[in-house]
Amino acid sequence: MRQVRVDGVVDLPQADSLFQKVGAPTQSQPAAPPDNVVLVPAAQFASLTHRATDVTTQIHVARGAALPHDPAAAFTSVTRAAHNLEAKGTGSVLVGDNLGAALGSARQDALYAQILFLFLGVPGAVLAASLTAAVAGAGGERRRQEQALLRLRGLSPRRIMSLAGLESALVGVGGGLAGLGVAALTGRLAFGTASFGAVGWIVWYAVAFVVGAAVAAGAVLVPAVRDLRRVTVADTRRTARRTSSPWWMRVGLDFVLLIGSWLVFRASSGNQYALVLAPEGVPSVSVSYWAFLGPALLWIGAALLLWRLTLLALARGRPLLARLARPLTSTLAGTTAALLARRRRTLARSMVLLALAVSFAVSTSVFNATYQQQAEVDARLTNGADVTVTEPPGSQTPPSAAAALKVSGVRRVEPLQHRFAYVGSDLQDLYGVRPDTVASATSLRDAYFSGGSAQPLMRRLAQRPDNLLVSAETVNDFQLSPGDTVNLRVQDAQTKVLRTVPFHYAGIVKEFPTAPKDSFFVANASYVAKATGSNAVGAFLVDTGGSNQKAVAAQLRGRLGTSATVTDLTQTRGTVGTSLTSVDLAGLTRIELAFAVLLAAGAGGLVLALGLAERRRTFAITTVLGATRRHLRGMVLTEAIVLAAGGLAGGALIGWALSEMLVKVLTGVFDPPPAALAVPGGYLVLTAVAAVAAVLAAALNGVRRARRPAVEELRDL
Repeated sequence: MRQVRVDGVVDLPQADSLFQKVGAPTQSQPAAPPDNVVLVPAAQFASLTHRATDVTTQIHVARGAALPHDPAAAFTSVTRAAHNLEAKGTGSVLVGDNLGAALGSARQDALYAQILFLFLGVPGAVLAASLTAAVAGAGGERRRQEQALLRLRGLSPRRIMSLAGLESALVGVGGGLAGLGVAALTGRLAFGTASFGAVGWIVWYAVAFVVGAAVAAGAVLVPAVRDLRRVTVADTRRTARRTSSPWWMRVGLDFVLLIGSWLVFRASSGNQYALVLAPEGVPSVSVSYWAFLGPALLWIGAALLLWRLTLLALARGRPLLARLARPLTSTLAGTTAALLARRRRTLARSMVLLALAVSFAVSTSVFNATYQQQAEVDARLTNGADVTVTEPPGSQTPPSAAAALKVSGVRRVEPLQHRFAYVGSDLQDLYGVRPDTVASATSLRDAYFSGGSAQPLMRRLAQRPDNLLVSAETVNDFQLSPGDTVNLRVQDAQTKVLRTVPFHYAGIVKEFPTAPKDSFFVANASYVAKATGSNAVGAFLVDTGGSNQKAVAAQLRGRLGTSATVTDLTQTRGTVGTSLTSVDLAGLTRIELAFAVLLAAGAGGLVLALGLAERRRTFAITTVLGATRRHLRGMVLTEAIVLAAGGLAGGALIGWALSEMLVKVLTGVFDPPPAALAVPGGYLVLTAVAAVAAVLAAALNGVRRARRPAVEELRDL
């Protein structure tokens, strides 16, 4: 027996890392660090442990060697170094790899970040390429006529092909350089650096430039070469009218893709499915990329189905189109409907492109909003409430102490009991709650429970105090059925002896505020207090109304001192270690959402504007035949309204389906999974307004250009 003088109290928030060997082999040390620790100087420690035989020495080492930027590669490097040290120690040392343990979790987080980038970035790139092809295709008829004129004037096919190649090169190089400039500016504004913080960013810039040039060549050069080989000069004087359906409609490709998407989604969203698999202690990390096939097939299949429906509606719905066009076109309503039906393929392509852009905006924004929502839920679940006051172990703080915590800014304080209980030989946490009032200070979501929602399960605890909510792991391990008696051994507050207390299994709890991630129990606080002979509180959940958490926490720390631990939600957001909150999507979100708005506006307005510019001859002939400016304006506005309405409606439906599928496939990102999707109404309204404004601006500009005298227009054409 040795006596020491207490000179002060030290807070050890990272006691696990200090007194345990984090990352050490299993069963090589106690399951939990010691609760009571005395820190003494080295000289005094040597005196106190003189002649002791069970003294161990820990050497804490900070690595100085640089590690790879990839967490998976860094984990492999650190793990191999730890094994090398163990081999050199010939079994006399036990290495606790703290850094390897942290990297083992970070490598999975980093891989999820790459997956999120893939999910959110690739559709945007595909849409940009599709928009480029559509813009180039809008001038296809003009290029064919120009080629025919050049051939009539004696220009050789090789020279014409050279001119087409020069045009595609100018488009590709000019657009590529402009795109790289926009990307560098975006990176500077969003991330503070043109490299976006990525390693090897020059390679990525080069790849983006090459891909952009290839898209330009495919959109401009390939059609020009094909027309040069297959289209004669006489063919350019005739307007080609395609009567047969596209091949994909005849084979039902859209239905095949949708069925395939559903099958892949069913398989990838089943029980025990893991998109990212990073086994503990194993360097290899695997990703089931085939799960991406479900959303990809849905996106393409839904677009083709919308194309089919649009063609069918424009071909068979001429009477309805005429009635819709009559307020704008008056006596030319039938002509307008016939014109829309004749141009149904071009209009369907524009509508599908707009719908894909809108669906991209919807799915990206809904996923990002749900991501942010669940990040907040995860932080609140870990901290317990806006502010949480945790009492030290063994304290006997009564529920009445909540009155002292009602400082300025506090709306409600809820006591939460914390005990330990044995079920069989398994020691688990036991939480005692007041079922009628616990939800007033913290959030109890239905996703926290299984076999019932939050309110009915809390009502069961209130109606029958000996009811017990049990984790799914415990239910499986002990083969419990609803209503079974569960005998828990809890410590009596007076005698400190374990006593058996009967409970009745009433439901499954998967998550609970302040509770650990694994097994625990939730019971009625009054029954727990009666069974243990003490109503001592383990923590107080403080509700501040979602604001002023830092200020309230500071007031409580000043009032309580070292007698309790005070944590607030803003502090927990930065320290919680799940895959969800450790991946920051803020920069990517800003870029994706801005890009989605621009794509929606471009898909709607730019394609329509180019199509109207190519139809100047049609408008001129219509004017010669007696159409007034009001009629022309009505015809153009009718087409714009049909395009905007169909594109927005189709995009909203496709985006909603994609959002549901994305969140379900990426369930591993969310902890806990969301009970419902978060819908960013303001952003979606902004996207719709931008798309409609672009379409209307293009339509009005087309009407303005049609005011030119018809004779002059026909002479130029």
